[in-house]
Amino acid sequence: MSDRQLWSYKEIAAHIRVQPDTVRSYRKHGLLPAPDHVEGGKPYWYADTVRAWVARRPGNRGRREED
Repeated sequence: MSDRQLWSYKEIAAHIRVQPDTVRSYRKHGLLPAPDHVEGGKPYWYADTVRAWVARRPGNRGRREED
């Protein structure tokens, strides 16, 4: 079952325990996947997209996801 909930910078930041500005910086530097949806100029990602990115991002070092 896939998680099609859309996350903004705020939800992504909470998930990886950083500030939303850090996530914005990741996107600016090409470290975040392309948004799955843009509404009113604001980018959104599916939760599954974010979780897959977290699993393969540098510095993950096998950390377990905690929800």
